[in-house]
Amino acid sequence: MSSDLVVHGAEWTVKELFVYPNEFIYWSIQIVMYPYMTGLVAGAFVLSSLYHVFGQKDLKEIAQFSLVFSLALLPVAALPLLLHLQQPMRAMEPLLTPHFTSAIAAFGIVFSTYGLIVLSEIWFVYRGYFVAQVHALRDQPGLGNRIRRLVYRGLTLGAYDVSEDAIAVDHKAAKILAGVGIPVACFLHGYAGFIFGSVKANALWMSPLMPVIFIMSAVVSGIALCMLTYIVIMEWQAFRNRRRGGGTQASEIRGAEADVIAKSTRYLLGFLVAAISLEILDLIFRGYTAMKSWDILRSVMFKTDFIKIFVLQYTLGNLVPFILLILPGRTIKRTVVALLLVLFGVFMMRWNVVIGGQAFSLSFDGFMHYHIPIVPHSVETFKEGLFGALTVISMPFILFWIINKFVPSLDRDIETG
Repeated sequence: MSSDLVVHGAEWTVKELFVYPNEFIYWSIQIVMYPYMTGLVAGAFVLSSLYHVFGQKDLKEIAQFSLVFSLALLPVAALPLLLHLQQPMRAMEPLLTPHFTSAIAAFGIVFSTYGLIVLSEIWFVYRGYFVAQVHALRDQPGLGNRIRRLVYRGLTLGAYDVSEDAIAVDHKAAKILAGVGIPVACFLHGYAGFIFGSVKANALWMSPLMPVIFIMSAVVSGIALCMLTYIVIMEWQAFRNRRRGGGTQASEIRGAEADVIAKSTRYLLGFLVAAISLEILDLIFRGYTAMKSWDILRSVMFKTDFIKIFVLQYTLGNLVPFILLILPGRTIKRTVVALLLVLFGVFMMRWNVVIGGQAFSLSFDGFMHYHIPIVPHSVETFKEGLFGALTVISMPFILFWIINKFVPSLDRDIETG
């Protein structure tokens, strides 16, 4: 088994100076994608809860979208681990036999609980719509309509009561589930930071602030992705309406879009400031305590990975989008650029934690450099390379397109809770 691990890491590891023979970068791009995707799940759910829990009615439209998008992101959160596993047939064991003897094993409980919360909340929010579709498709001809009606009948779970009292109960249940789901969503991602922060053998990872930093940056990335996807969808709808001659409706879409994005940006900026502050605090704390490992950490941060950390992550991924978002006269185009940079900055944070944490040898006298496989020449280099990462990134959008066929999260004519 050890020989397989050596071959596994040797595909993309380049060693420098004195590095132990059995040291390789075992955790590659998929382990970078894993906390990144779980963070998007948590952040999307937090954005949806701003309406359902905290009563931010101006965010109702993007909150509905974020809730459904969170469901599309959820199964993909575990996909990087599945691709990384050498024995993927055992991947279901944490879900089928969950326990608290390790953080990974507890993932089964948290993942299943969060999945049930999201599914239940979506059901309560859209149950009235499901019932309406069952009645609307009753007399519609065609096999497709019959199949859709059958699907909606299944989605109602036999609950056809759409009286005011029943709908009020649905709204209350959705609010309770959203409130319960916030800590569960944060724990779903926070435990990933806990895994890294509790590794005593790694000087870069061992920090009590690591779970909190992961959670804050997760909320930032989730809100940014939902805002970006929302803008793209609404702009596409406006473009189609203009092509069809619906100029008035297109302008209405653009106006509502700008109003929602402006309000969402304020929350994004708040979480972004909190995330940046925590990361800088952690950096200052490490330098102030100056433990035995500080010499090698300083060499990694300020020499080997200086560009990745201070140029790409902090400057391009944090400072530049922050300035773009606070400058007056903000436009949709500038917001899109800022959101892309925010997502890039959070990704670089995950990269610098996962890859940077493995960059220095335990001998403290050598370094290892990770070169991501671009053109795959085997299954392993596909899974752990660029195309494997692109597969993970594209899956949520495919799932959302399918789910949105039955749960239209951006249809303004639908009355939801």
